Amino acid sequence: MIDNKITIKDDEMVNVQRGAIGHRATWTGLTYTKAREAGMEEAAEKIIRQAITETGQIQGKEIKAKCPNPDSISSFADTFLTPTLRKTFEVEFKEQTDDRLDIEFHHCPLLKAWQDLGFDDATCAKLCDMAMDGDRNIAKAMGYGFHLGDTIAEGCPTCKITFFKEEKED
Repeated sequence: MIDNKITIKDDEMVNVQRGAIGHRATWTGLTYTKAREAGMEEAAEKIIRQAITETGQIQGKEIKAKCPNPDSISSFADTFLTPTLRKTFEVEFKEQTDDRLDIEFHHCPLLKAWQDLGFDDATCAKLCDMAMDGDRNIAKAMGYGFHLGDTIAEGCPTCKITFFKEEKED
């Protein structure tokens, strides 16, 4: 059972950002489910993943250009996770160093949009994994490794995300 709780409710900027993110998620979710209904699920997933991957690469390059020290994951975290974005996803920092960032998201506006559309838990989990291709490719553009652990869409209390420096080969 998915429990996508929300505790920050009365912040106008957060509500605007959640609305925009939810609108984007609605487009993606309906595109995928309409394609699935038409028997084109695999093709739709492939195309959606390609588009989200490219979006993540673009966003990652933009973040890298703005980041005061792209070699520092801590600097990346401060550039990528703005105060409004932190509140939007109700982000909790578990570890933030130059080599690693462990964060937990306590709310997901994308998932809320999919739930509001009445999508079943399996569809929500599939869409979540597709959406995470954006974050995977932000990490790649930054030259970092990425790990997605638990997700709210899979029924866990939080989404656990790690950005880390990968071992370089000599």
